[in-house]
Amino acid sequence: MDSSKNRTLLKVIVLGDSGVGKTSLMNQYVYKKFNKQYKATIGADFVTKELHIEEKSVTLQIWDTAGQERFQSLGAAFYRGADCCVLVYDVNNLKSFETLNNWHTEFLKQANPMEPDTFPFVLIGNKTDVDGGNSRVVSNKRAIEWCGSKGNILYHETSAKEDTNVDEAFLGVAHIALANERKQTNDIYPRGVYDSVTDIIDPDQTRGCAC
Repeated sequence: MDSSKNRTLLKVIVLGDSGVGKTSLMNQYVYKKFNKQYKATIGADFVTKELHIEEKSVTLQIWDTAGQERFQSLGAAFYRGADCCVLVYDVNNLKSFETLNNWHTEFLKQANPMEPDTFPFVLIGNKTDVDGGNSRVVSNKRAIEWCGSKGNILYHETSAKEDTNVDEAFLGVAHIALANERKQTNDIYPRGVYDSVTDIIDPDQTRGCAC
């Protein structure tokens, strides 16, 4: 019996400015690794994590992107079938917080979900460990107020470096994504557990997209 038939695939898109720690969060969550050397993501890639939620086998497929405007060249195929979008900013970088509105708007434009007003987003404020918190420029209150302006979306603060609250944040993402997946019983997009990014995105679209 093919166990994959009893497994639910949840596609999660992670967006945010370059350098906010998107890849580090994903690597810490899936592989329990943190690389101190920053290496920009080129184009897009994904990692997977197997979970059991509410007695259900779930494959969480987490997509990482180059954090620049050129991500638009990835095309709508990249966003199709997403069950949740995670927006990440650096609590020590005001610009990365101020551009959240752009990422939020652009995702809805590219993904074109059936119910944009209720599509699930999660906000993560990363790098809480930097300078013992003394370099922080975006307060917890300000972030929560922003979430309130977007329909009270879920908010987590994390440190990918110290592995603080990373598991909790992504578990929250998985629960929200699963709830959304159940709502979309008439999903028009093909879903599956892919082996590589080229199964979804034409290689010509990712080539040459650097950050």
